[in-house]
Amino acid sequence: MSVLMITGTDTDAGKTIATAAIAASLRARGRRVTMYKPTQTGVRADEPGDVTEIERLTGVTGEDGVRLLAAMAPRPAASLESAALPLLDEHVTRIRELEGSADVVLVEGAGGLLVELTEAGDTIADLARALDAPVVVVVRSALGTLNHTALTLEALHRRDVRVLGLLIGSWPAEPSFVEVSNREVFDAGSVPLLGAIPAGAGQRSRQDFVAHAPSWLPALVM
Repeated sequence: MSVLMITGTDTDAGKTIATAAIAASLRARGRRVTMYKPTQTGVRADEPGDVTEIERLTGVTGEDGVRLLAAMAPRPAASLESAALPLLDEHVTRIRELEGSADVVLVEGAGGLLVELTEAGDTIADLARALDAPVVVVVRSALGTLNHTALTLEALHRRDVRVLGLLIGSWPAEPSFVEVSNREVFDAGSVPLLGAIPAGAGQRSRQDFVAHAPSWLPALVM
């Protein structure tokens, strides 16, 4: 496996910190890792984005396919500034090129699974199919997550995309009864629960983040 997709059940599920934790865990095993963000929205060309945050936390470098100013889904964001979105084949080509310099390329999606990345309406699920790459689904811990997770998994199943596992994007220090119950459901499900990222992990220093990330993902197998 040389490409791993990271998607979420929704915006702000914790994909970027989850991607950083996966990157740090793989690096701890001696794997060469890079990452690719097909579409980065909500930033100017000279502003730090998700790739920058992952580099800050882990030292793993990467790149964006395109950057858009408006903090919204790629297609409407591109329309606002009359920007051209890369084609699906262009994303695939660049990711294949990145494979030449790394053991694993992590590809972080924008928003949820079916957010459209191209003018043709291609999604992160379509990109996963084109690359024949498995997907990690970053999920929330709170009320509503079971439904959102089930919908995402059903969409992946219908598209014949393999799911490597679920990852809780932010696990509170003092979880509620509902959150504990949700985690038990995930643990007992047919899709492996890879682990949980502690709330506030993104505020840690690189040294601390890298040191602890492997313990947050005990079931990550690659």
